[in-house]
Amino acid sequence: MTLATLDWIIITFFLLLFAAIGVYVSRSAGKNTNEFFLSGRNMPWWLLGVSMVATTFAADTPGLVTELVRKDGVSGNWVWWALLLTGMLTVFFYAKLWRRSGITTDLEFYELRYDGKSAAFLRGFRAIYLGVIFNVITMAGVCLAGAKIANILLGI
Repeated sequence: MTLATLDWIIITFFLLLFAAIGVYVSRSAGKNTNEFFLSGRNMPWWLLGVSMVATTFAADTPGLVTELVRKDGVSGNWVWWALLLTGMLTVFFYAKLWRRSGITTDLEFYELRYDGKSAAFLRGFRAIYLGVIFNVITMAGVCLAGAKIANILLGI
């Protein structure tokens, strides 16, 4: 597949637009960790909740949904529709509580809420499992999906 000049113009425009947004936002994000991770706590709770849900979508999501429907029919959609329901719970319930608590991470919540050896084990386990193992596997899948899509669309 060969891309036309208009295709390359559109791709270049969006890449430049996203780079410009990144440069603009990076000015305030670098002030401190509160600005970097929490946007200075200036965003409304509902936008934070929507952002939390949006992080579950990536380049591999359309392929996953297509595979579920191909394999299981329309009922296969319930696999990800269930995630939509829990995502809405995140937006309308947990995001408010998270914002009100004033914490930055879930591990910080465990630090404040629990103590002792079992709490230290839980924090360590979650840090290693979610922070290293789970994220490496997830990002590998997302990068592989992105590479396959780029190969088909751009021929690279």
